Amino acid sequence: MKKSTWTKLIIVLLLAGIYLFVPQVNLVVKEVVGLFGKGDVEVIKDYILSFGIWAPIISFLLMIFQSVAAPLPAFLITFANAGLFGWVKGAILSWSSAMAGAVLCFYISKTYGRTTAEKLTSKFALREIDSFFDKYGRNAVLIARLLPFISFDIVSYGAGLTSMSLWSFFWATGLGQLPATIIYSYAGEKLTGGAKTFVTGLLILFGVSAFAFLLKKLWNEKNKEKL
Repeated sequence: MKKSTWTKLIIVLLLAGIYLFVPQVNLVVKEVVGLFGKGDVEVIKDYILSFGIWAPIISFLLMIFQSVAAPLPAFLITFANAGLFGWVKGAILSWSSAMAGAVLCFYISKTYGRTTAEKLTSKFALREIDSFFDKYGRNAVLIARLLPFISFDIVSYGAGLTSMSLWSFFWATGLGQLPATIIYSYAGEKLTGGAKTFVTGLLILFGVSAFAFLLKKLWNEKNKEKL
């Protein structure tokens, strides 16, 4: 085996060993996943705030974690950041941490390949993103970032499986993610008691949009078969 292959294998085994055999790490991971599962911005805010002066760093790490563990909802952290740090500082924190998470996902796919990416996402999701990249080519990342119903993280993993350079991926992600980050951050600061209702509305909107997108795709494929 090549030296680079051994290095990759050692890193994977080390991370797996830490998760499996260090109870504290295992507990923290389960706790964080549970936080996202509740879908409550206030719970996320309380968790971040509990770390005191380390709150911005914890928020940054949470965003990276949700990127790798796709598809956890990143906008919960964006709302929380805006509520805790104000929409401008919150937007900067959310955007920069999302970029770091995106680059990490891209690097994981580029380094470890499709098998690893599929384990962190799903075969079906990656096949859908493959089709999206085939259809839109070099503009696929920018377009995907502007569509709220397409998973941010799965796009990052999918891009890493293409011949796209890191720089091309970086600027397309940064530019495409900026409008949504600003909108979510502004809304996150202005909405307090109604934040949970607003998040629920977003989830419904995203779900309906994703369902409509899937139906359209199935309809197109059915028509192609007839032809």
